[in-house]
Amino acid sequence: MKKNILFFIFIVLSFLTVLNAQVNYKVGESLKFRVHYTGLNAGFATIDVKDATLNGEKHFHIEGKGYSSGAVRVFFKVEDFYESYINSSTLKPTKFVRNVQEGGYKRNQIYYFDHANKKVKVESKKDGKVVTESIPFDAQDLLSAFYNLRNADYKKLKVGDFLSENIFLGDETLNFRLKVLGRETLKTKFGKIKAIKIRPYVQSGRIFKESESVTMWISDDENLVPLKIKAGLMVGSLNADLNEYKNLKYPITFTK
Repeated sequence: MKKNILFFIFIVLSFLTVLNAQVNYKVGESLKFRVHYTGLNAGFATIDVKDATLNGEKHFHIEGKGYSSGAVRVFFKVEDFYESYINSSTLKPTKFVRNVQEGGYKRNQIYYFDHANKKVKVESKKDGKVVTESIPFDAQDLLSAFYNLRNADYKKLKVGDFLSENIFLGDETLNFRLKVLGRETLKTKFGKIKAIKIRPYVQSGRIFKESESVTMWISDDENLVPLKIKAGLMVGSLNADLNEYKNLKYPITFTK
C-alpha cells in the first residue's frame, strides 16, 4: 500500500475555506470513517471537536486520527495523529500538530501560525530544527480547512461552481480546487440521504492516478458532513465511508 493512504482522508476532507458568521459544528462532535484499500478493510479515521484556551483566547481543538487495522496492519502499520487549534473568533488556525507513523515514514512537527505577518513557524520534534515559512493571508491547515467548509451555506453551492483553498503543509502551501458536480441521493449504512457530489482536484502522477481521480459526497444540509470518498490511486483504489457520528449541531435525516 502506498505511503500516506490514511493521511489522504484528511487531505481530501480539507479542501475549502468559506467563512460565515455562524459556526455549523459544536464541541463534542465526533465523526468516524471506515477506510478500504483495494477491497481490504484498511483502517479508520476519526475527527473530534473539543474546546481549549490558547494564548488567552478560546479555540476549537480538533483531533484527527488515522490507523490501520486487520490484515493491512500486519504488513503496513499506520498511526497518524493531527491536532488543530482554531481561533473561535477568526476561524483561522493558531497551532497545528502533525505526528504520523506510516511504515518507515515518520513526521513529528508543530506549526505556529502568525497570520498578521503571513508567516508560519515549523518545529521538528525529531531534531529540534525550526524554520519559518511565508504563507498567504488565507492559509489553513488540514483540519481547520475542513471545519471552515462546514460554515458554508449549502444552499448556495451550485452545479459547476469552482472553489479553492490554500493549505500549508510541511514546507509549502498547497492549492486545492474543487468543483460542485451535482446533487443526488446517496445510499449509506444509515439509510438514504440527500448529498452534494463534488470533485477535489488533486496532483496526478505521485499518488493519484489522475487529477480527477477523487469524488466526494457531503450531506446536503447545514452539517455538510462528508459521507463517502472514492479515489483512484497509482496503485489500487481507496474508499472511505462515514461509519459513526454523534453530537452534530443540526439533525441529520436518513430515510429507508
